[in-house]
Amino acid sequence: MSERMPVIYLSHGAPPLADDDTWTAQLAQWSKELPKPENVLIVSAHWENNPITVSSTTGAPLTYDFWGFPSKYYDVTYETPPAEELAHAVARKVSDLGPVYQDQSRGLDHGAYVPMVEMFPEADVPVLQVSMPTLDPRQLFEFGKRLSGLRDEGTLIVGSGFTTHNLRWFHPHEPADAPAPTASQEFDHWAAEKVAEGDVDAILDWEFKAPAAHEAHPRSEHWAPLFVSLGATSVEGSVNGESQIDGFWYGLSKRSWTFN
Repeated sequence: MSERMPVIYLSHGAPPLADDDTWTAQLAQWSKELPKPENVLIVSAHWENNPITVSSTTGAPLTYDFWGFPSKYYDVTYETPPAEELAHAVARKVSDLGPVYQDQSRGLDHGAYVPMVEMFPEADVPVLQVSMPTLDPRQLFEFGKRLSGLRDEGTLIVGSGFTTHNLRWFHPHEPADAPAPTASQEFDHWAAEKVAEGDVDAILDWEFKAPAAHEAHPRSEHWAPLFVSLGATSVEGSVNGESQIDGFWYGLSKRSWTFN
């Protein structure tokens, strides 16, 4: 490819995201503005595993890693082309971190397929998921740096999490666009500001720099994919990020960025 693929971080939503006309339209429009990738590599909040492991390349069923939802959400399918070449490329890029394992029984989890169904509904692009080997911000940043070369090969690297993620704020019986808690708004504003400034150090040190850090993320797995995205796009410690989606969904910030 003549140009490097961008890198994105998106807030992926729960399976009922598919019923949100506003958010699904935003994801679809965002996809239209991106160059068509050769393949997609996703780091999802819902897969932590060390040693580094990649998902199935042979069409394993989706991983329905959620409970208590209506049956229609377990009927969703998303059959994409094999991603064997991408799996080998990932292993080469991170070889200094150790061997990369493969779980051929593990299909894409909802942090991967829920947004991909909206962004690439034709399912004509190979999609591979890779586990987060740690939640340590700087280690994930370095992990992302090793993956960055995939961008020159047409790979869209996707960090899939949620810009704020405190399920105590989630009240599905209220309107999706009801006012968000102050803590969620404060963290979202800080995150938008720091990405706009390209302040990687502050973002990696979020636990001590961000307002309401531990209210916005009682556990950091939904924020952690951003560190991989930052590493994959960082140039001399700085990034160039543009906010693509903002607003809140049941109190959670759905802010998402494109990094060039």
